Amino acid sequence: MSASLWKTPQQRKAERALKREAVLRAAARAFSEQGFHGTSLDDVADRLKVSKPTIYHYVRSKDDILCECVRLGLERLDAASAAVAAEGGVATGLDRLTVLWTEYAHIVTEDFGRCLILVGEDPLPPAARKELRTLKSRIDRRFRSLVETGIADGSIRPCDPRMLAFAAAGALSWIARWYDPDGPLSPDQIARETVSFIVDGIRG
Repeated sequence: MSASLWKTPQQRKAERALKREAVLRAAARAFSEQGFHGTSLDDVADRLKVSKPTIYHYVRSKDDILCECVRLGLERLDAASAAVAAEGGVATGLDRLTVLWTEYAHIVTEDFGRCLILVGEDPLPPAARKELRTLKSRIDRRFRSLVETGIADGSIRPCDPRMLAFAAAGALSWIARWYDPDGPLSPDQIARETVSFIVDGIRG
């Protein structure tokens, strides 16, 4: 029998990662549509057309799934904010915020981003909530830092950086609550229009 018929350890690892992501995505959609408490692991298994015991090959519990879904949403935001914060060159604070806010708007239309906004970490045990909220705080500090940069370089009119960061994050997060994947507006259109409303109101 040809050795090529046997999967390598790397192939098995990659296959397991893909299946685990499929479990997490199916759960994120279910949590967003039905709520965390209204979703069972049977519901997740039904969406994937597998048995409930199969789900346990990839996750430990429903809490574990939610924690990972929220973490993945936050890590997307964290990576985007870190990349924009690290940019140098001639870009103004407002230019960099525009890039970040546009990416934020895209993220909250995706499976893990929507779960982050619609469900969040509140149903989780205290230790998990604390860890995820620490990550949230880091993202918020980057938002405020970019606002302060924009005020300093004159691209953003003088304002309270904390208030502006919260207001913008609130407006962008709300997209997850009304976005319809089957609706007439694409994520690109939503991101562009929503961010333009915010930017036009704060431009220096």
